Amino acid sequence: MAMSDAHKKALAEGRRQSAAIKRYLDALGSRRPGRPVTPDSIEKRIDGLKQKISAEKDPLKRVELVQQRMDLEDALKSATAAGDLVRLEADFVAHAAAYSERKGITYSAWRESGVSADALKKAGIRRTRRG
Repeated sequence: MAMSDAHKKALAEGRRQSAAIKRYLDALGSRRPGRPVTPDSIEKRIDGLKQKISAEKDPLKRVELVQQRMDLEDALKSATAAGDLVRLEADFVAHAAAYSERKGITYSAWRESGVSADALKKAGIRRTRRG
């Protein structure tokens, strides 16, 4: 049985919604409480480590500093790949209400998963109790 064009479009929209929601939740999951880690702040730390490495006389300390620099370079790649949280939130907001309705996901479930009340408000997802 062949799928109708409407069915194909609905499946494609579901995939777009799921992808946007997943990217946003992944980005939220990679954040830690406290001061936000940005690509700029990571680059500054890398630059500082490069200076320390070139000045360090102790070979054991130097290798530790090199490892720290390498770890930060990996973190920078991840931060850059995660993308801009503002853009990811905007995509989430655009798709979250329809996705929530389709999947039966409540406000409370989103909140427990780390989504801010502000993002849910923008998405039009309100606090309600499930019957």
